[in-house]
Amino acid sequence: MDLSQHQTDIRNAVTRAIEEDIGSGDITAQLIPADQTSHARIISRERAVIAGQAWVNEVFKQVDNSVEVIWRVQDGDLVSPDQVLFELKGSSRSLLSGERCALNFLQSLSGTATLCEHYAKLVEGTGVKLLDTRKTLPGLRIAQKYAVSVGGCYNHRIGLYDAFLIKENHIMAAGGISQAVTQAHAIAPGKPVEVEVETMAQLDEAINAGADIIMLDNFTPADMRVAVQHTHQQTNGQIKLEASGGITTDTLRQYAETGVDYISIGALTKDCKAIDLSMRMVK
Repeated sequence: MDLSQHQTDIRNAVTRAIEEDIGSGDITAQLIPADQTSHARIISRERAVIAGQAWVNEVFKQVDNSVEVIWRVQDGDLVSPDQVLFELKGSSRSLLSGERCALNFLQSLSGTATLCEHYAKLVEGTGVKLLDTRKTLPGLRIAQKYAVSVGGCYNHRIGLYDAFLIKENHIMAAGGISQAVTQAHAIAPGKPVEVEVETMAQLDEAINAGADIIMLDNFTPADMRVAVQHTHQQTNGQIKLEASGGITTDTLRQYAETGVDYISIGALTKDCKAIDLSMRMVK
């Protein structure tokens, strides 16, 4: 993901985080003389794939632009326990006031990237692309989807505005798969149109309707293999297939080896655990 297109989102996310944490002012930091300066190191307590530099930088830019942030690693780097991630130099008050917001972003996004690295390794060599979903923390979608890409997985649509995903309820409301796909192409020509299907009959209907991507929902690996072969014969690979529903780390490799193009997994952003980080003042 190219973060240059999302600078406003980064600024807004950081502003909200600072407002909820610092509010009207850090009263504990006022115990420290205003002119005191400090040097601090942030270390990882565990193995992790790092993601979130831009958010950390923005925190200290907004808290105190004079604080120096010195990175010892880059996004995408695999780090070990007790490794220094970055250093801070500046006002002691500012370092302590910005610490929690900065670490919250870094530990959460690194947790997402680390989990995605684990999933990506499980399908290594199959050619499948693992996709995230819209099951993200409210207000942090761009941040989490960026972390997904850092961890070696891929982004599905960002939201409800940049691609169609026609599911069961949409199909019922529109009057059928063919009607829904036709309307989608008319509403937003050029936008990707994806249809969720649950049976081979629906698969054929979606193919004939001209869907760009077809999501095979809750197919078994055996049924999915049949669906992949059938679709390739019918479309010569022009329509992409996505697997979804009930796929776990135990079954992921089986699905990847069916020849499906994509596998979408909500757990990439929904089930991640934050990385344990720590800030230490240097004497």
